[in-house]
Amino acid sequence: MMSRMIYGESVRGASHIRSGKPCEDSFKFMEISGQVSLLAVADGHGSDACPYSRDGAEIAVEAFCSVMERLVEKNFTENSDKNFFLSYLNRDGSLGVARLVEQEWKQRVWESYLTNHGGQGESDTTDRNSVYRLYGSTLLGLLLMEDYLFAFQIGDGDILPVDADRVQPLTEADKILGTETHSISSENAWKNAVTSVRRQEDHPRLYLLSTDGFCNSYPTTESFKETCRDYYNVLREYGFQAVTDNLKDWLTETSDLGSGDDITLLLAYTGDEECAETADSRAEERRDDISDGGEQE
Repeated sequence: MMSRMIYGESVRGASHIRSGKPCEDSFKFMEISGQVSLLAVADGHGSDACPYSRDGAEIAVEAFCSVMERLVEKNFTENSDKNFFLSYLNRDGSLGVARLVEQEWKQRVWESYLTNHGGQGESDTTDRNSVYRLYGSTLLGLLLMEDYLFAFQIGDGDILPVDADRVQPLTEADKILGTETHSISSENAWKNAVTSVRRQEDHPRLYLLSTDGFCNSYPTTESFKETCRDYYNVLREYGFQAVTDNLKDWLTETSDLGSGDDITLLLAYTGDEECAETADSRAEERRDDISDGGEQE
């Protein structure tokens, strides 16, 4: 029997601490049922032109989860044909879903602007696109079901499945010259969405959703992927709790030694319960060894 465990952390980047800037990342995960999980990560742009991007990132993860939850409830129930929802995502994932997510985000941003940022009294003639840009953010999303998954991306960041054999991105965003990235705040942002629908493979696997501060902390793509493998190997050997206990410290160190940017990492592990119990037992033995005077590697 396959079980699923999810955990995430956001850490304020070393450069943000030095400059007094807040963390502009956000994440959310939720279980709709025992079969369906939603994960989302967003990175506010943080530039002078986007003073409310921290709010924009928070709204982005809420918008993705809200849209996907409604789609799941509408198109998939325990009595439904799973292939119907799969066909829907394959057919409309990069168009219909992306449009809905963009619309949801922009509606929520407009409401936030009116309520929280002096927008009361704004008329219908207000240039809403200029308001959306104040909240600019990227967005990563993942729908996990028993038999398949749906990945969604606007802007930079990474969605990576990791197993014993490989680390391979589920989506790859379009590259823009320099440090620029696509944004959900753009006009017709749905056109820049990248999606993927895939069958789930029946073996243990770790999914990682991360903002670009994570991958940018490594000198090469291969060294970044090697770190992702390390997370998988630690989890398999010592259990999920060993990762959750240390994740914040690991990410803080990664930012300090690397990009200096905010880092958010959201993890979803799908594996067999027996393996998880064995890993937890090993982790307990390791903690006992350390408390008895053994050295931690």
